[in-house]
Amino acid sequence: MAQGILGRKIGMTQLFVEDHAVGATVVEAQPCTVVQIKTVESDGYNAVQLGHGDRKESKTTKPLLGHYRKAEVAPCRRLFEIRIDNPEEYNIGDVIGVDIFEEGEKIDVAGTSRGLGFQGVVKRWDFAGGPKSHGSHFHRRPGSVGMCVKPGRVMKGKKLPGHTGARRVTVKGLQVLRVDPERNLLVLKGSTPGSRGTILELGKQHG
Repeated sequence: MAQGILGRKIGMTQLFVEDHAVGATVVEAQPCTVVQIKTVESDGYNAVQLGHGDRKESKTTKPLLGHYRKAEVAPCRRLFEIRIDNPEEYNIGDVIGVDIFEEGEKIDVAGTSRGLGFQGVVKRWDFAGGPKSHGSHFHRRPGSVGMCVKPGRVMKGKKLPGHTGARRVTVKGLQVLRVDPERNLLVLKGSTPGSRGTILELGKQHG
């Protein structure tokens, strides 16, 4: 059985679970097509390459177009891999949908978080800041960051102002509340990374 697929975040809503309302995320996970099967003998590891979404041939580069024609599948908008232990159970052209998940099981969801632009240390790292009273000249600055004599520089990893968000985030253990194979919909308990329209990687938990 496949270990994961791609989906598009539609938005959030709430459902009643055991007589109380919980926040839920609705994900549209269109079926993914197996484009390539990788094995230890040929590639050094076991994995399947899946294609998600549709793309016109005129919008596809020639190398990728040859890749799809070799597999005899239609061009896809995205390609991604999932590691597997049993590549012999898959065939090129197989279609994998949301029915690989079951209601009640917990899955891992990865995606790109919302980008918040350049932020200071109070917003980015929850620094307390300085006094807010009249006369203070220290409000939202990070304070001293350097060293005196040794090593005489700002250490790598120091929490400083910078770009916030827009990075890969993985949320583990989200419960599947609803599975609708007819409409390719998946309802997950809680929130997922990114805003509406974000592409998410939905994978089964290991171990």
